[in-house]
Amino acid sequence: MNKIAFKKLAQKNGTPLLIIDHKKIRENYREFKKRLPKVQVYYAIKANPEPEIIKTLYNEGSSFDVASISELRLVLDTLTPLLQRDSISLPDFIWKKIIYANPVKSSDSLPELDIYKPLLTYDSLEEMKKIKFNCPNAGLLLRIKISDNGSLVRFSNKFGIEPEKAAELIEETIKSGLIVEGISFHVGSQCNNFENYIKALESIARIFREVELRGYKIGEEGTRGDPIKQIDIGGGFPVRYNGDEKLFSELARMLNKRFDKLFSEENVDILAEPGRFLVANAGTLITKVILAKHSTKISCYHIDDGIYHTFSAVMYDHFKPKLQAIKDGEKTECYVFGPTCDGLDELSKNEYIYNTSKILLPKLDEGDLIYQENIGAYSNASSTNFNGMPPAKITHINVKT
Repeated sequence: MNKIAFKKLAQKNGTPLLIIDHKKIRENYREFKKRLPKVQVYYAIKANPEPEIIKTLYNEGSSFDVASISELRLVLDTLTPLLQRDSISLPDFIWKKIIYANPVKSSDSLPELDIYKPLLTYDSLEEMKKIKFNCPNAGLLLRIKISDNGSLVRFSNKFGIEPEKAAELIEETIKSGLIVEGISFHVGSQCNNFENYIKALESIARIFREVELRGYKIGEEGTRGDPIKQIDIGGGFPVRYNGDEKLFSELARMLNKRFDKLFSEENVDILAEPGRFLVANAGTLITKVILAKHSTKISCYHIDDGIYHTFSAVMYDHFKPKLQAIKDGEKTECYVFGPTCDGLDELSKNEYIYNTSKILLPKLDEGDLIYQENIGAYSNASSTNFNGMPPAKITHINVKT
């Protein structure tokens, strides 16, 4: 889209306005499948839970990664008409197309899932016992701890069992009567150290061998059809925000080679949980200047979106704002603030948030428009109503009906 189109949409819908381009979502999904043809996509709902996005990805063939019972209900409520259209039963859809990939789940959420024999992740003896009591018909993936050095958002501090302890826990899980279907990992979000994926896959191959040497099977036949081992490579697939990130195509080549080397003789299914990769570049935010101060040494612009709203990505996802103006003109340094009463609500050189930086814009006046591209992931998903200010309106473009 161009500046004229942005301006027309803002005039029609008001600001702040988040534009979601479904053409880009479809392109991203198809690129992922082209580069990694052996991998089944489970879209990570947490990146952007808009129902329209869920529908678009379902129509492309995607499965879904949920992290809570609420996210699962959102997917089911959204897709029920499409499932009926396609003559797919709810139990069959959950069994084949959903992974509950949060390794720590509320006990209250598990009993209602049990009849669907869901695919769940876990990473501890304690969680395994919880699942055994509350959801004994589940299929399990054990999440292992993997280095996330080089990733923008890290998870290893919170999730994953050490690989050297994995076989023992798998053995105990199988002895308890549960089915271990495979192993999962997550290298952290926006990963630029591709060796982390390779080391994780090598660890999984070793764990598979060790479990078999102990006399146990992963993916045992009996509850979910053929004895196929599941390998969940998580997310972390890099998005080109700044242009200096590593290429996804490079990662895909490395992964495909390692799949063939390590698992060519295994009967495996490979899963992935891309979120950011599918939606980040599909989102563009248009925001409006609500006050322009030129009486200060450096011009200050207060806009109608900020840290507590769509720019929550700055706080929670290390997003680096790159604001651009609809108006042309010579650019100079300025300060940009969000609409709330909190001093934290600043997008330029925020002393509390390390990833903000100098912002350059032409001289603006009240009512002028600013836009931010590549803000479709972890933005509206974590937006709030702080100070009584509602989140940005959302409009969807290029949606196939």
